[in-house]
This record gives sequence, C-alpha cells and structure tokens, in this order.
Amino acid sequence: MAGTADVVVVGSGIIGLTAAIRLQERGLGVVVVTADGLLSTTSAVAAAVWFPVATGTDRRVAEWSATAFAEFVRQAADGVPGVSMRSTRMLAHERQPAGLPWWGGAVPDLRRLTAAERGPECADGWSFTAPAVEMPLYLPWLLGRFLDNGGEIVHRRLDTLDQARAWAPVVVNATGIGARQLCGDRAVHPVRGQLVLVRNPGLPSSTRLQDDPAGYTYIHPRSTDVVLGGTFEPDDWNTVADPATAEAILARCTARIPDLRDARVLGHAVGLRPARHGGPRLEAEPGGRTVHSYGHGGAGVTLSWGCADAVAELVATAH
Repeated sequence: MAGTADVVVVGSGIIGLTAAIRLQERGLGVVVVTADGLLSTTSAVAAAVWFPVATGTDRRVAEWSATAFAEFVRQAADGVPGVSMRSTRMLAHERQPAGLPWWGGAVPDLRRLTAAERGPECADGWSFTAPAVEMPLYLPWLLGRFLDNGGEIVHRRLDTLDQARAWAPVVVNATGIGARQLCGDRAVHPVRGQLVLVRNPGLPSSTRLQDDPAGYTYIHPRSTDVVLGGTFEPDDWNTVADPATAEAILARCTARIPDLRDARVLGHAVGLRPARHGGPRLEAEPGGRTVHSYGHGGAGVTLSWGCADAVAELVATAH
C-alpha cells in the first residue's frame, strides 16, 4: 500500500474522518492512519450537542461552526444514523450582552428566554434547535462512508508525522491531543471531562448552564440515554471516573431536572478534550505538504465539517 494514496490523514476521530471524506469528494485517494480503535477516540465519548464551547470567538471559528450546523441539518433530514435536531436551552447565571451571541448567526430559531422560562436563579438564557449527534452511531456511519468511497484504515502508532509519508505525499494531522507529542506543540493540553450516562425517562430537550458556580453542567438526552455532565478540568490527564465527581454531577443535574432522579445509571465515562492555547490550529506548512487540524477542545463535532472543508481546500491548493 506504501505511497499509493494521495493523502494520508493521521487520526480517526471526528476531525480526521470528516476531513478524509471531504478529501475523497475531491477525487483524492485517502488512507487514515490511527493508533486507536474507532470507539476508543475522545470523539466516541463526546456528548456531541452542537455548541462552540471554549473555542475562542474569532471569525474562522464562527464560520466553521455555521458550516457544520448546516451540514448536520441536512444529515438529520436525510436520516443519517445518530443525527437529530433537539430543542436546547442555554442558561446563564449572569446577564449576557445585548444582541445575538457571537455564534448566533448559525442558528435560525435562536431567541432569548423569558424570565419565566429560565427560572429565578438564572439571569439570562437562549432557546434554539441544535444538532445532536450520538457518536456510537455516527462514527461507524462515517467510517462506513469513508470505506465505501475506497478509503483504507491502517492501525499504526506513529512516532513522527514524517512516518505517515510511507502512505502518501500529503499528510493531514488530525491527531487531537496526540499533536502535543507528535509535532511538539506544547500549546496542546487536555481538558478532562467526566460524565454520567442514565436511562432516558422521556426527556426531549437539552439544557446547558454555561456559568454554573457549582460546576460545568449539561443535560443532553439521546435516543435511549441521557448524558449528564460534567467537568472542565484543564491539564488533568486522569481518565478514571471519580465516584465523588459522579455524585456531584448527578446532584446538579437532578436538581435542575427532577424527572431524572429515578433514572437508572447506565455508566460513567471520561474524555480528554484536545484543547489548545490560542485556539484550533488549522493551517498548511510552507509547501502545503502537511496540513494541521487539531486543538478543537470540546467542540470537535461543532467544528467538524467546517474544518473538513477548510482542510480539503488547503490540500487542493497543494495539489
């Protein structure tokens, strides 16, 4: 297989797979090289409700978010496995600036919550319909689409990006947290997130408290379960679920949504968000033979298809 593809994508999370598919759509032969199994990536445990959390607020991030939003709307309408549109509430304990939030241009039905809707303990909030993506269903669909398009998966752990040129002359680096070591980017760091999965008692809507003083709080229902979170712990590499943290998550979420109090706990998960000081890195090195797309923090799904389009454009320029 050595040297037979046009592009090699290193990394099989949401950023890598969506980039690989967009590259295939431009007629390029693509190999994905990954050290992890599909459901062992950080993407696999993501709550994955669209929102550009902790990504910075520059124009590129807003554009990538809007592109991905529109793509997920199309996929939900087409019945893509794991993709749906869910009513979402964003609550805040402090009053937010007047006008639309910086990400609001992507969301057609965004509106400010009334005082009655948000409750007395919150000073502000938004209601909107957002894409929700069940990653255990969606990642296999992405992989199947990539393979059906003629793609190949290679399970190999690389020590350097240059090793990937054994498969193709152009390398896309979508290694997430691995970029810290693989290309020496010390701005990359983990942000630990712990969550609890409970059986869904029929909850239809997502809720997020963006400035909860008790902790990072979100409640995201899926088809059969509800993702309860969570934590946002920079520079913590611990991937073992802490029982006390789980109890605190359950207490916060059930206080917000009493219907969850009797929901059976199905499991616990921990993921290390691949954050980066200064925001995501999406650029080509001089000469265009290496394209980087990593450092998306907790917004990999939210930025995915937008960044995939940008990667494909950079690679096309190199060709």
